[in-house]
Amino acid sequence: MGEVVRFISKAERERIRLIQEARAHYDSVFPPSNPTGQQRGQDEDHS
Repeated sequence: MGEVVRFISKAERERIRLIQEARAHYDSVFPPSNPTGQQRGQDEDHS
């Protein structure tokens, strides 16, 4: 079968980038208290 290609608009890519940047900033101010070192949201798939 053929490969499915999902269109992601420029606005959606920018929204995802801003969310990732905000999470990184939040984690730098409030470090995660998870002793295993796993970050929250690792199971989310944004591809």
